[in-house]
Amino acid sequence: MRPASDFDTETLLAEILKWVSFETPSERPDLIDLLLDHVEALFEGLPVTRQRVPARDGRGGQLVLRYDPKRSNAAPTLFMGHIDTVWAAGTLNARPIRREDDKVFGPGIFDMKAGSCLATMTLLTLAREGILPPRPIVVYLNGDEETGSNVSRDTITDLGRNAAVILVPEPSFEAVGTVITARKGWGNFRIEATGVSAHAGGNLHDGRSAIREIAHHVIDIEQLTRTEPHATFNVGTISGGTRPNVVPEFCYAEIDMRADTQEDAERLTARLLRLDAYDPDVKLVVSGGINRPPFQRSAAVARLYEATKVLAEGLDLPLGETSRGGVSDGNLVACLGKPVLDGLGCSGAGAHALHEHILASTVAPRAALMFALATDPDFHGKF
Repeated sequence: MRPASDFDTETLLAEILKWVSFETPSERPDLIDLLLDHVEALFEGLPVTRQRVPARDGRGGQLVLRYDPKRSNAAPTLFMGHIDTVWAAGTLNARPIRREDDKVFGPGIFDMKAGSCLATMTLLTLAREGILPPRPIVVYLNGDEETGSNVSRDTITDLGRNAAVILVPEPSFEAVGTVITARKGWGNFRIEATGVSAHAGGNLHDGRSAIREIAHHVIDIEQLTRTEPHATFNVGTISGGTRPNVVPEFCYAEIDMRADTQEDAERLTARLLRLDAYDPDVKLVVSGGINRPPFQRSAAVARLYEATKVLAEGLDLPLGETSRGGVSDGNLVACLGKPVLDGLGCSGAGAHALHEHILASTVAPRAALMFALATDPDFHGKF
């Protein structure tokens, strides 16, 4: 194994910042393609298969990199990350990359260009040095994760189903040296109410308020967070009505649901979808469902975490675990029963926030851990 001291932080950080300099909002596949072009160019002349999945439906493309020097076609180690961000084009002009002591700021650096870059650099090092890993290495870069991975879902499922081990370099939360072994599932719902408009002064009682109807349901849904111990609910947007003096005919609300288990997710989804109107004269329509199934700490996940912990101890690196309410593409493969380890990216803070940053001091340790995960024969002998 190579210790963290063998990995040059400044060299790796320079490439990470190069990735950050490519602005890649999810809704701009043309800009995402520019970063994918850069990544592909890194592997020119190397024995790495490059498969580009074109952008479609207004979402970014994907890139699959495969290194199989033994030509074994065995089940690979899959590093799976995304390169799209929530930040609009032009954000860098207002918030340029900067460094303050150990903190390196930049839109998308924490979530998750640093981690995706380090996984890619791991593969690049193997190919450049002609290292023969115990099993093939695949690095997958996704261009539509932040919008739900609707375009990339089939590719993710296919890659995950065929992998021996799945490693997700999403950002590391909590204390330095923490990885993620569970995530809640995620559901999105929309409630639409259609009532009857009327003059609020002259004919108030002839109207049927869609806003009042939705208000009842907002209170009910928000209350579920208190009564359901394994789920949370958030009514994130609400809109309706036309003018203060008009009884509102239409109103809608959008709901975010998180659930610990698939059983909870399915039960609560059914509950939301069968909501009835309080006012019999108001039409209520509920749509939506589960976008990402729960990523549960299965026996396979626990076994992978324990094996990785042993590997990290050999590198003199701490390795704790945590669970998260936020989802990742790891949710889509953990539900297949695969050994998945998430949160292997750099430590920092501020995902989707103005203070987004990584800690430069965690770049080399995470690079060392990824390299060991790709190359250590004892580790791979357990899977």
